[in-house]
Amino acid sequence: MGMMKEFKEFAVKGNVVDLAVAVIIGTAFGKIVDSVVQDLIMPIIGKILGGLDFSNYYLPLNDQGTTLTLIEAKKAGAVLAYGNFFTILLNFIILAFIIFQMVRILNKLKKDEPAAPVATPEEIELLREIRDSLKK
Repeated sequence: MGMMKEFKEFAVKGNVVDLAVAVIIGTAFGKIVDSVVQDLIMPIIGKILGGLDFSNYYLPLNDQGTTLTLIEAKKAGAVLAYGNFFTILLNFIILAFIIFQMVRILNKLKKDEPAAPVATPEEIELLREIRDSLKK
């Protein structure tokens, strides 16, 4: 029973619960960013570049035709799916930028907190008392 007690103490510690919440929120946030990139940003980029659909950009490696969709080309053999890679890379850049901004804001909030006053060392207090006594 000792191991179960240790596991219970470990599982209910604040750090473990915080980590679990962070993983769940991070997963959901990743899906949101993925949707923003695939459903909003990539279509706009494709439209700007002449109606291109990056999700189906690939280089055939097994003599597949380039007129196939990416899924069909993968069924026919190996492909180098650089359009999909570009989309995932854009996902990463956006997610990294958002996390950077969040950390930056948290660091600014930490700096804004007033520092606790540092206690004056006892020697300095004694010297001040001596100085004040001498002035009198």
